[in-house]
Amino acid sequence: MVSDAYELSAHSSVRERIDVVRRVMGPVLGGQGYGKGRPLVDALEDVAQEAVLCGDFGLAQRFQDFAAYAGGTMYLRVLAAKYDEKARARSEAYARRMIGLGAERAVAVLDELCRSDPEATAADARELFRGVALSSEHVAVGDGEGGVRLSAEESGQLVELGRMELVLRNLRRSASTEAARMVGGFLADADAGLLAQLLELRARQAGLEALRAVVDDPDSSEHALHTRLKNQEWIFGGAYVTELARRQYTPDTILDIPLLRGDGSLHVVELKRARITDLVIRRSGHLMLGASAHHAVSQAQNYLRVMDENRADILAQHGVDTRRASATVVIGHPKYVTGAVTRREIAETLRTYNAHASRVEVITYETLLDSAARMLALASARQDQDQSQAQSRDRSRDRDRDRDRNRGRSEEPPA
Repeated sequence: MVSDAYELSAHSSVRERIDVVRRVMGPVLGGQGYGKGRPLVDALEDVAQEAVLCGDFGLAQRFQDFAAYAGGTMYLRVLAAKYDEKARARSEAYARRMIGLGAERAVAVLDELCRSDPEATAADARELFRGVALSSEHVAVGDGEGGVRLSAEESGQLVELGRMELVLRNLRRSASTEAARMVGGFLADADAGLLAQLLELRARQAGLEALRAVVDDPDSSEHALHTRLKNQEWIFGGAYVTELARRQYTPDTILDIPLLRGDGSLHVVELKRARITDLVIRRSGHLMLGASAHHAVSQAQNYLRVMDENRADILAQHGVDTRRASATVVIGHPKYVTGAVTRREIAETLRTYNAHASRVEVITYETLLDSAARMLALASARQDQDQSQAQSRDRSRDRDRDRDRNRGRSEEPPA
């Protein structure tokens, strides 16, 4: 894919940087290096930045994706589906084959049901498939060699399905008949919305815990924090629609996390380290932000100024409105602050500072984590309520079906 991208660029400066990537990648592309790690990510990002300067935004996005894969934040299959025609065709063919196979097996099961019970109803079919879903818990690998051989790509598909299964198993309640019935209800009723909410909730909880672990590490870098916050725009609140893939809108500005508001405007998140000892300092009996925080705020203000000055070009080229954009600086944690400053004093100092700022807000990682945890607690409570209602509907339908069956049997004439 790197060689193909080389042919797409007509700019010599971009091609020179692609040659650097080739040398880093090693003998496969004619280079001498060892093709992985931070040097490769840096080389790929250099190509993306040079492509932006040359106005080739499509190529810049391509090499940003290459860098994301090299940095471990994008799956190879996703990357190949975007930029490798043959890989995309294979993925589409595999998806069609799996859908067709599933449909064929479902039809075969229904045919067998009709042969064994010509008077079977839709409720009987539903009960049959629910039993298939629940009985999958007892599927095991036999002693034989088997006859199925999977490609690496197909094995990857099964690994992702396995992750989904682990999410379903990782319910807050302990494993029980009730939990099994709930999962069976999901599959039988095909309540895709509720299942998607459950998966999203569990993914957010895992992401929040991963971020908390990095914040608790006093040696964690800005890069480590950025990795844990990537594609986690929900942590910053419900006002943001998504995290934008593009981080660079002007030649001299690379944003940490660009977020898109519901009205199409830009919000910038600037990340700093969690371990900041001088986040709040005491001078002449008064509390104020330390040098590290002031430096971060100045950096965010410069970003906003550049966005204002280039608003027309950015809106025309990328469809993002940067006029009067806003910013959040996430920096420090009260537990790392020295100088006998309490948590309450830190919160009051930040609140006083933010009250006098119009476009830049400063928060700590503790505030970010606590607010995200509260959002998850509310979402979890709603999820439990939805699950209870779904189970109640399920039991009600089961009672109605059993009552109808018993009534039908009582009305049958004796043989």
